[in-house]
Amino acid sequence: MKHFNCISLIGMPGAGKTTLGVGLADSLDLEFIDTDQLIEAKIDDSLQSYLDAHGYLALRTLEQSVLLSSDFNKQVIATGGSVVYGEQAMALLASKGPVVFIDVSEAVLLKRVHNIDTRGIAKAPMQTFHQLFEERRALYRHYADITVMTDGTTAVQALKALRGALI
Repeated sequence: MKHFNCISLIGMPGAGKTTLGVGLADSLDLEFIDTDQLIEAKIDDSLQSYLDAHGYLALRTLEQSVLLSSDFNKQVIATGGSVVYGEQAMALLASKGPVVFIDVSEAVLLKRVHNIDTRGIAKAPMQTFHQLFEERRALYRHYADITVMTDGTTAVQALKALRGALI
């Protein structure tokens, strides 16, 4: 396995970035960081509360600001789903190591994510989950160095596929 300073995981909410990130960090003896938790610590509130009070564009701006002010080093980074709207944040993550798109079909995501309207997902008010999925998927593919499709896999199988893709 190659040695990386950082590995960033991108993908839709419910894709398994946190679950896979924790397992990957443990297996590579790296620290795990969840950028949604960094944001919530900075605002001392939930993403949904911030989204309700300030709107989805403000949440996306905050997300990029928090990432740009972070010093990532020897970590597996599970990003928020909307990180790909911030070009500077994506450039920073790419400069630290490979960016891995955890790709999951829309059908699987809809089975996993039952709290779309209360999960703190930074989407336009009238935007459907399908529209958001299509918009973001193009951005994930654009920024990804590696794509790992995890449909039909267990967490253990997905982690094995992720590790294999990083070799």
